[in-house]
Amino acid sequence: MLNFKPLNKIIAKNNSFLITTHVNPDADAIGSEIALSIFLRRLNKEVRIINHSETPYFLKFLDNKKVIEKYDESQHSSIIANCDVIITLDLNALSRTVSMEENIRKSKALKVCIDHHTDPEDFTEYLFIDPDLSSTGEILFDFIKESSEENLNYDLALPIYAAILTDTGSFRFDRTTPRLHRITAELLEAGVNPQWVYREIYEQGKQSRIRLLGRALNSIKLNETGELAYMKILNIDLNETGADEADVDGFVNYCLSIKGVKLGILFFEMDDEVKISFRSAGNIPVNKLAAEFNGGGHINASGARVENAGIDELINKVLKSAEKYLAGKN
Repeated sequence: MLNFKPLNKIIAKNNSFLITTHVNPDADAIGSEIALSIFLRRLNKEVRIINHSETPYFLKFLDNKKVIEKYDESQHSSIIANCDVIITLDLNALSRTVSMEENIRKSKALKVCIDHHTDPEDFTEYLFIDPDLSSTGEILFDFIKESSEENLNYDLALPIYAAILTDTGSFRFDRTTPRLHRITAELLEAGVNPQWVYREIYEQGKQSRIRLLGRALNSIKLNETGELAYMKILNIDLNETGADEADVDGFVNYCLSIKGVKLGILFFEMDDEVKISFRSAGNIPVNKLAAEFNGGGHINASGARVENAGIDELINKVLKSAEKYLAGKN
């Protein structure tokens, strides 16, 4: 388990905290932010949560007090410059804060990173990272339990549960351990309703999302061996369906639902870049494949963003690289 004594000292010695996370945040990012902010406010700390991206509509139930702010340089640059501590959650490269990156780098605030991804960038004074854990939410569970004498109540349990639920693929990925199920039991004992949380995240999609999913599924192609499946979403697909970037979350997993497929890839064309999502089964290290395109993540779930690239040319390059991972020649 991580040594949280330095983090507790940081919290004790400082008063104003800025919490942020990666572009297009998922439930692990949002849930972790909410949980940490609740913990800090209980200690009478000043806390602001500021993100580059808008909170996805299907995760706004976690922010029922509307404490998360969307970054506006005119309003928030002074906060970044003058706060005591900046805590980044669920990211290991500061570039993933996008529009906030420059001001965070320039800030004289103490910088702390809490994360579960491998190969972190050296941009903070303190790192609390454990890539063997399922999620940033699981790390925060350990931290809060160790650092507080109070029982974990519903307000804290809900965002942590959502973080763990989503980053474990609803408790089916390889970091779903017996210990994690014991943690989950404690969160349920605090009042979390698993059926309700699952429905809020996965079963309340807009009609536009379902229409976009239909196009994504229709685009799926397989390689010659049937071990690799990929799908393609174009900018025009978003425009014609009325969907947005958040709606694409989770689509890549459908590639792995095809019998015989070991590696799934989603290519998502955006205004000035192509977002690539990688998923794999078994020991195929898609984090290494993603790293070839300046991305990263976990062994079975990773991503990358490639700027100024033609999507079809990029698909050919990625598929060529992917073949060597399927062949075990990486």
